[in-house]
Amino acid sequence: MLEYEIAVKDGVDVSIEGGIVKVKGPKGELSRAFVNKKIKVEKKDGKIHLSSDEDRKKIKALMGTWRAHMKNMMEGVTKGWECRLKLVYAHFPVKLESKGNKLVIKNFIGSRSDREAEILDGVQMKINADMVELSGIDKEKVGQSAANIEHATVVKGYDKRNFQDGIYMLGKTSVAGDGA
Repeated sequence: MLEYEIAVKDGVDVSIEGGIVKVKGPKGELSRAFVNKKIKVEKKDGKIHLSSDEDRKKIKALMGTWRAHMKNMMEGVTKGWECRLKLVYAHFPVKLESKGNKLVIKNFIGSRSDREAEILDGVQMKINADMVELSGIDKEKVGQSAANIEHATVVKGYDKRNFQDGIYMLGKTSVAGDGA
């Protein structure tokens, strides 16, 4: 029998209904479905309990993943998540603009057509010259928005050792204020 306990952070309210975990904190609210017939999710004594009667590697791995997701949700609603990206160019001057929920990249590699990257709902974007800062309470959305930006500036057909233009993440998505 496998069991895991997750301590609920101070200032965080957790409710579990039918496998859907809702986490409320000072920065907002997140919810996510954690449904599996072989894993039981409960709240007891101010802690989240994950338990399973099976002792298989797949179940243990899934429980570890769920535990990480729940901790990330609690971290997000208390402190938030951020990711920093840097614009690198040597050949043509590039301009970044924010239009609604998109980052518009103009004159990338001298192209006449603009490139666009989608910024997911709940993610705030700040552009400072050649830096793009993303922040939000959902780690997955912040990370996926950063990946969308990187993907929009992938250059094909050039030698990557010599032609390094693009927008690159400066590190992993980290807790806001940790100076990533």
